Amino acid sequence: MQNNFMKKFDANAAASKDSGIFGLPYSVEEAKLVLLPVPWEVTTSYGRGTAKGPQAILQASKQIDLFDMELGNFFEAGIAMQKESKAVQQWNKEAGKLAQKIIAAGGVEASAKLRKIATKVDQYSVRLNEYVYSSTKHILSQGKRVGVVGGDHSTPFGAIQAFLEKYPAMGILHFDAHADLRAAFEGFEYSHASIMHNVVEKTGLTHLVQVGIRDFCEEEFHYIKKNSQRITTFFDTALAEKKLSGASWSTICEEIINCLPAEVYVSFDIDGLDPRFCPHTGTPVPGGLDLQEALYLIKKVAQSGRKIIGFDLNEVSPGTAVSSCVADPAAEWDANVGARLLYKLCGWALV
Repeated sequence: MQNNFMKKFDANAAASKDSGIFGLPYSVEEAKLVLLPVPWEVTTSYGRGTAKGPQAILQASKQIDLFDMELGNFFEAGIAMQKESKAVQQWNKEAGKLAQKIIAAGGVEASAKLRKIATKVDQYSVRLNEYVYSSTKHILSQGKRVGVVGGDHSTPFGAIQAFLEKYPAMGILHFDAHADLRAAFEGFEYSHASIMHNVVEKTGLTHLVQVGIRDFCEEEFHYIKKNSQRITTFFDTALAEKKLSGASWSTICEEIINCLPAEVYVSFDIDGLDPRFCPHTGTPVPGGLDLQEALYLIKKVAQSGRKIIGFDLNEVSPGTAVSSCVADPAAEWDANVGARLLYKLCGWALV
């Protein structure tokens, strides 16, 4: 069916209005790789807009030229994005209103009322985790690849659980500006700032390799040291010093890759990149990786003989400024970069 369909599809032409992700013609049933959009940003505590990320990426993706010099026409395997869940959209609105009361107060300390509200927010988060888990498990059971598109960085927890059931020896390559190892940040157990803490504490993951980390609290720093058998963190300052001292990025990548097992899941928070690539992301931090450095590392992981089994991309925001509810037209750039990064993640997961 796909071969016949592809004969009618012109990969060199402009995307049609009714096309799917990247302008492709595939349905979810036909696709080898299925993208799961998760429009969720309940606990984001600074800039917002990541819940609109999946749709913004979808629209921007149709401007991408499909041919890839490194990977060829990998899209012919089939890539499709599911429709956003209306239930998740509603949960995001309801839980978001509750969470804002706590965020505005700076946390739940010294308030029994706020702690009760946080419990309700956590219940919504558990519901979301179950949705992402069951959706991911269903797609994997069909022999397909899965990529999660957030939303804030709390969104892939259920997916990681599903992947670990199928690939128990897998490791996570985590791109981020933040360590995301806080325990129940601002009172939220499933905060976007706690995703990797929850993964380490609530799953059997044995290898978490973090790259680009440059914003973290003392508690997280000591947590990394305490869990050094499971967590390896390549802090951005150390990476920058190595490069400034003459070390090649290729050599640094070898050091990073040597910490990873044979099966690798990529968890990519867009703010792991230099903010010039994602100025509207929720919590931008100076420093970070160049886009080509990140793509080179992902390529080298695949070329090392390791298998990229799945991925998530989060915190892409077409969003709103911190002090305004008016969308910034310039934020299309974030979706543009996010779509191109997503395309390469799809390619290395398929090839």
